[in-house]
Amino acid sequence: MRRINDERADGEQVADGVYLADLAAGERASMKHWRVEPGATLPVHRHDNEQIGYMIRGTLTAITDDEEITLRPGDSYLFTSGELHGAENRGDEPAVGIGVLSPPRSDPDWKQS
Repeated sequence: MRRINDERADGEQVADGVYLADLAAGERASMKHWRVEPGATLPVHRHDNEQIGYMIRGTLTAITDDEEITLRPGDSYLFTSGELHGAENRGDEPAVGIGVLSPPRSDPDWKQS
């Protein structure tokens, strides 16, 4: 068994104000801890991975090709494989959550260098 605590996960800024940290990963899925600072935007993108997640704190506006949905603590979400999506933190505090991708993914293709 492998145990990873979010306090020990290596967080990396992948876009202005957007941070990702690797948590547990296996052959079929990977888990990410993410944080989106107030005013920050997760670029709109799509990928072959199915993505499910859970909001821990803050609020986040999820953006798809035809709607915007406000996610709050306790909400879970699903982006299907190939679904266009992004997010904006329009609140006053960091939005924090976890995401699970299947199949596993390392770096997002929208990552800024």
